[in-house]
Amino acid sequence: MSAPRTAVLELVRTPSPAGARLAILALALGGFGVGTTEFASMGLLPFIAEDLGASIPSVGTSISLYALGVVVGAPLITAVAARMERKALLLLLMGVFTLGNGLSAAAPSLELLYAARFLSGLPHGAYFGVASVVAAALAAPGRRGTAVARVMLGLTVANIVGVPVAAAVGGALGWRAAYLLVVVLGVLTLAALALWVPRSQGNGGASVRREVGALARPQVVLTLLAGAVGFGGMFAVYTYISPTLTELSGLDITAVPWVLAVFGVGMTLGSLLAGPLVDRSIERTALGAGAVTGVALAFFGLFVHLPVAAVAGALWIGIMGSLFTTSLQVRLLREAKDAPSLTAAMNHAAFNLANALGAFLGGAVVSAGWGYRAPAWVGVGLAVAGLLILATAVRRRALAARA
Repeated sequence: MSAPRTAVLELVRTPSPAGARLAILALALGGFGVGTTEFASMGLLPFIAEDLGASIPSVGTSISLYALGVVVGAPLITAVAARMERKALLLLLMGVFTLGNGLSAAAPSLELLYAARFLSGLPHGAYFGVASVVAAALAAPGRRGTAVARVMLGLTVANIVGVPVAAAVGGALGWRAAYLLVVVLGVLTLAALALWVPRSQGNGGASVRREVGALARPQVVLTLLAGAVGFGGMFAVYTYISPTLTELSGLDITAVPWVLAVFGVGMTLGSLLAGPLVDRSIERTALGAGAVTGVALAFFGLFVHLPVAAVAGALWIGIMGSLFTTSLQVRLLREAKDAPSLTAAMNHAAFNLANALGAFLGGAVVSAGWGYRAPAWVGVGLAVAGLLILATAVRRRALAARA
């Protein structure tokens, strides 16, 4: 089935095709900044630990707190701001994000860094949720999957450009400079949103009850659960990819950033492919991506000892990850057209839960002495479980349509 035919919100003015492209570019720029700060933090841990006189695991808690901020902020902010005009909400969210990263750069202690990273994560899910709704409204019917994929493209390109640049800046000028770079991206996004995104008619028909009530719908619940479990497979591998590549693939530590860049290229290719595929069929794209993700993770687990195969596996996993997440995002927009913001935002909260789940289970098998190949098999199990949940949702929807 194609993407929804009805607009998810009405705009004060309908922009020209060029204006719509600029608006989506502004939304994607925000995604680029969010992706940069989320993933670059992992490479900054040693520098932060040395500067603040803390251990790397204790500094790593700041990453967990960022993810916690996403999980808390996605439902809370979106529900509370249900009636707020979309453009104003986007500006507010990006302002909080920019402030949080500025406080991260200035944090004089580990405790204040924790608070700053939690604050930075709060607008993450809500921003992508609202941005997806606005992008879908800017697109013509039949092109909304492509529009949402273009917003997500900013997140994936961050893994190719933003993360390596932030890591280089952090290594050369100190970790605080990396967060200041994100602040600059936030300011640029605020300017682009203000100039290029049209105002909506407001959300007078929206309410906290309606937004929260959408979360009780079986199709919404099953889609979110499929993302939280199925996408955990990717994170089980990604979290431990550095030691996996150096110990099993035999690559030098200096090659790891390049492999991560290849992973980012895969995510970008997946975003480019996702739009047309989702516009043709949300269900087939989501199910196909979930199934092939399991195959890609199995390939990585079997052949990671071969450097070329390990790099190819990273590319493959990245492609399927973007296809899976984008198709789930559009599926949620379809299943909750009357309350899209919270469900779309909760999709990103689900992915952060997937991050925590995959990292935890991957770490558990490594700690048990099963080696760095084991997280890939954990990933296969999570991918299959997520696929079964999604297949249940698709079947329930098909049966309801026939009834």
